[in-house]
Amino acid sequence: MADALRVVSIGGGTGLSALLTGLKRYTRPLNAGDTWLDITAIVTVTDDGGSSGRLRREFDVLPPGDIRNCMVALAEDGAFLSRLFQYRFNSGRGLKGHSFGNLFLTALTHITGDFPDAVRQSAEVLKIAGRIFPSTAADVSLSAVLADGSVVRGETRIGRSSQRIQALRLEPRDAKPLPETLEAIANADLITIGPGSLYTSLIPNLLVAGIPKAIRDSKALKVCFMNLMSQPGETTDFTAEDHLGELLKHGGAGLIDCAVVNSSDVSSTIRRRYAAQAASPIEYNPKAIRAMGIEVLEAELLGKAWNGRERRSKVRHDAAAIASIALSLAKRGHAARHGKKAPRTRKAAIRQTGK
Repeated sequence: MADALRVVSIGGGTGLSALLTGLKRYTRPLNAGDTWLDITAIVTVTDDGGSSGRLRREFDVLPPGDIRNCMVALAEDGAFLSRLFQYRFNSGRGLKGHSFGNLFLTALTHITGDFPDAVRQSAEVLKIAGRIFPSTAADVSLSAVLADGSVVRGETRIGRSSQRIQALRLEPRDAKPLPETLEAIANADLITIGPGSLYTSLIPNLLVAGIPKAIRDSKALKVCFMNLMSQPGETTDFTAEDHLGELLKHGGAGLIDCAVVNSSDVSSTIRRRYAAQAASPIEYNPKAIRAMGIEVLEAELLGKAWNGRERRSKVRHDAAAIASIALSLAKRGHAARHGKKAPRTRKAAIRQTGK
């Protein structure tokens, strides 16, 4: 632990899972002297839809879905656990639509009487490569003020909103984080925010009292991994600057030191498919981002598997690519915290833009 690079990753949904899947390979060094990571994931707990929403309403537990995905991402036997925990019942009265992993966490919560404790015990049983904390143990929900002044309540409805969101709120507003969360943030070498849905995976964590200040006060390097595509309704026509501006508005100045943006081309076929759903690749203006006091780092976040062609049905971050970048940045953050010269970053993986 003393020699590890400490990484705290904040978010939720598939974006955070992709990053954790890539980071996992660096948690168990193969040779003496290898760099390795100590990972803490801080995960949003505002989901109110699907299996998580049903369990939340029927059993009075925090929504387990995003936590489940992170557990699978960090599990020692990810392939097997993914099949088991992601398995969804397609029939059965009361079972249809539920995933096994959600039911497992719900049952363990009732046995232990505490959701964070259930997550901790699950991590031990499943040999998770790191720690996973819900952003708060409080039963919280989201509300959003839209451009026309109306208020929408609930993560699911917010994600489907067709109007621009002016402000996001957490109810109750005095929800507190776990002490372990604040300790991990204070001791981190690198804090990552994203990738993930801006208003329903990233910002909810910043609305938990104490977390934004802890991030700003931490001596860690604070990095935002930008999304690849905008999301219909939630971030239609958003640029990278728009995303960063919303994070700073809800989390305060000093929240982010640098932004990692995608420099890979998205094929015309994929662009047309997403355009039909009012979504498009996230564009960025390096000069505008630097004017916000944020360094700009360009990288091929899609990874080599794409090569400008349609290889998958959806655009996704390459787990290995973003983890490699995070490792380089963790080394840089560690050096800065300890007053050492930062190691040279591999240009093939990431570069600072001078545009």
